[in-house]
Amino acid sequence: MVRPTVKARSTSDQITAIVERILQGTLAFVILWVVYRYCWIDVSDPFKCGALLHKGQWLDPGPRWSPRNPFQNWQPPGCIMHEYKRRDIHECFHNRRIVFIGDSTTRQIFWAVAKKMDQEKADEAIADVLAHDEKHNDLAFETESVSVQFIWDPFLNSTGLDRELTKFSAVPSLEPTGASGESAALLLLGSPGLWFARHEQENFMKDFRDSIEHVIPYMDHGHGDEDALPPRRFNAREASPNLLLLAPIQVPQYEVLSPSRAATITPEKIDQMNDFLQQASAYSEADVVWSYNLMTWSGKAQYEESGLHVVDNVAHRKADVLLNLRCNAGPASSKYPFDRTCCSNYTQPNYVQWIMILAGMLVLPLLLSLRRAHVAWLSRFLPSTQTLTTWTIFCLVLCLSYYADRTQIFEKSQRQFRRKEFMMACSAVAIAGLVSIKKNKDPPAIARESRGLRDQPFLSRQQTEEWKGWMQAIILIYHYTHGSKTLWIYEIVRLLIASYLFMTGFGHATYFLKTGDYSIRRAAGVLVRLNLLSCVLPYMMRTDYMFYYFGSLVSFWFLVIYLTLRIAHVRNSDQPFLFGKMVLSAAAVTCFIKIPGILETVSFVLNKTCAVTWPVMEWRFRISLDLYIVYVGMVLAALTVRRSQLRVEMALPGNLLDTLIKASITYRGTFNFVAAVLSTGLLPGFWSLTRRSPDKQDYNWWQPYISFIPILSFVTLRNCHHLLRNYHSVVFAWLGRCSLETYILQYHIWLAGDTKGLLSLGLGPRWLDAFILTPIFLWISWHTSKTTQMLTGWVVGSTKFTRMSSEDIPAGEKDSPYLIPKTQNRGSSDMEDIALERQKTGARSCSWKTPGKVEDEIKWKLGVILLLMWLANVTYR
Repeated sequence: MVRPTVKARSTSDQITAIVERILQGTLAFVILWVVYRYCWIDVSDPFKCGALLHKGQWLDPGPRWSPRNPFQNWQPPGCIMHEYKRRDIHECFHNRRIVFIGDSTTRQIFWAVAKKMDQEKADEAIADVLAHDEKHNDLAFETESVSVQFIWDPFLNSTGLDRELTKFSAVPSLEPTGASGESAALLLLGSPGLWFARHEQENFMKDFRDSIEHVIPYMDHGHGDEDALPPRRFNAREASPNLLLLAPIQVPQYEVLSPSRAATITPEKIDQMNDFLQQASAYSEADVVWSYNLMTWSGKAQYEESGLHVVDNVAHRKADVLLNLRCNAGPASSKYPFDRTCCSNYTQPNYVQWIMILAGMLVLPLLLSLRRAHVAWLSRFLPSTQTLTTWTIFCLVLCLSYYADRTQIFEKSQRQFRRKEFMMACSAVAIAGLVSIKKNKDPPAIARESRGLRDQPFLSRQQTEEWKGWMQAIILIYHYTHGSKTLWIYEIVRLLIASYLFMTGFGHATYFLKTGDYSIRRAAGVLVRLNLLSCVLPYMMRTDYMFYYFGSLVSFWFLVIYLTLRIAHVRNSDQPFLFGKMVLSAAAVTCFIKIPGILETVSFVLNKTCAVTWPVMEWRFRISLDLYIVYVGMVLAALTVRRSQLRVEMALPGNLLDTLIKASITYRGTFNFVAAVLSTGLLPGFWSLTRRSPDKQDYNWWQPYISFIPILSFVTLRNCHHLLRNYHSVVFAWLGRCSLETYILQYHIWLAGDTKGLLSLGLGPRWLDAFILTPIFLWISWHTSKTTQMLTGWVVGSTKFTRMSSEDIPAGEKDSPYLIPKTQNRGSSDMEDIALERQKTGARSCSWKTPGKVEDEIKWKLGVILLLMWLANVTYR
């Protein structure tokens, strides 16, 4: 009976080893490929300025009559293009001018920028221009400190053009004043090809060539001055220079042109003039925005009815290309989120980042190699191989996060929601979860005693891990496919987050009520485990603690649970008293969150004393969304613990609540059936209620008060029959055990631009990137989960801080959704047994610390860690 088990384990270990080797090889291939691409293929355009100028494709093409509102997401190859809005434009062009010179196609881009600055004011200005028939006049638009000007010059031969070209300088003024004599910060010249084709017959090409050759010298930025600066190139983005750009000839939709236009504006003329522009730009420093023509290439829906002008969405993306070229290398690009990677250079590492990079990529791997080589004179000074391996893996993950999301080594791409992709990904994950369903394993001790099927407890460990796993899978797909803009998907994900918090309330309350363990070790272990990545990543990635909000969210609720149950915990067996504490706690937390001034005061104190930036509005929003679901979990935990106690007290009299609980035990089948029927009936009613919400804001208002309905319904249905309780999905349970790490690490090694985009390899289609990077991301998250457990054990003083077997876990602890295994404090009898065992095996004796000394040691460690974090905060730049 033993050999098959050993063989099965050996086969399982072999499969695991093979998978590890495959994933290690894939990661090595990915690293070698991105380094090769960055150092050789992209060496002429490392900052993706050329890609923004010359290439791109629509991620959301579609006909004009499509309700999807297409042409909003233009994708240059390998980088994320930022959608500029009013605040961004004011930060970039404070007291500066943006000038457009050309015909009506250039005027469309002028109005697009104006609408970004002030939509209402721009609409009024457009209506006024149309009312007075001033379409062929110069225009000006100004908001606050930014001025946008349009000079009507369809042939590029006006005095206004000469005046702007003469003033233009590629170097921004050190003290911009906004005076008329200052160079424009951004100057776009529209090619005059359409007007030459329309109004010039025989000499159109000569006149067009002369107009282009007139402006080319100014675009070289030399002006013949020997003391002038060398030509500005886009592959050296160290500052945000003034830009002089030339738009190509807008290729019209020939088949819908009016007869008079179709007779003169022919494909042959337009192609001939654009070919000349290509030659001129190839032999000069002139920058032509060729991506403009790609936006309308082989398309019809991009045009208005005239066939000459583009729809508003296309005009807005043309404006964004200009603004990204001019502004992405400015000061705004040095602040997270780093979501503007086109034509932008990342901030160089500071001293803290360099220390972490050198430690993770040089010092720790070197020490680990020496430790494994058993260098005698050095080994005595080094930690164990396991400890060094743990620290090395953790620091390497930090370094990978940095190089993936804070350098141009990895390419980035923009997200685009496609319902088909979302549904296909969810279906694939569901199939993987279903085919991996298996019977829950009983703890060995129980299995030896029962020799048969043992019914699993309510919300067992395997079940909560599975629950976390499939929820995490949906959340990851939701982020990757950018499903946040779809209301019904957003509502589902909000319920999934509420379910996490429900499990936090249920799991921790169950543990505390069953064990009575309110020790510093337990609290410190949970908090360190939840916050280790969230506290270290901000120093490496130049973000802040609240950016990885989930760790802070569950930490806050853990402290609420801990304090609620810790106060007067000797009376927790008194049900009315316990529920009264929960009600008071809910009221106190509501006041703490809702009353203006309290959170603001906390944020002010943290900022002044610890240099911590705490976004109050964001924090209030996150807490308020799920304000009461944790207490629902606590109440259910109290009832579940009481139910387990009454199993051995059935004959004893009790209050009304105890009587009802005893009835549910006695008539368990009937009770489960009735509960399942009620839960099934509640779900359609809940869904119809949420369908009434017209937008996210309305649903967010209802969320704290109604989220318990589907959650309790699911819990009831999942536990209403022994077959449902005794089986679980292995794939989802595996993912659930590292859900915290996947949630945090997705920000930088799966997504990109601080979740604003996707990490890309540049190998081909987007699905290929997902196919290669997703297994690597999950594998890294799994190993990071194990290292954070080990490091947490190192902090709280456990020599072996890994997941304990089920028979070693006290009742209730195995139900915790964030399992932090309890390191038992040894009593005298325990120590005697261990000493005898060690004598039998020849092991060395071990000294044990008293609980008081252990608590003091943890306090000292936590104090040192907090002191180091405080020093890092106040000195970090």
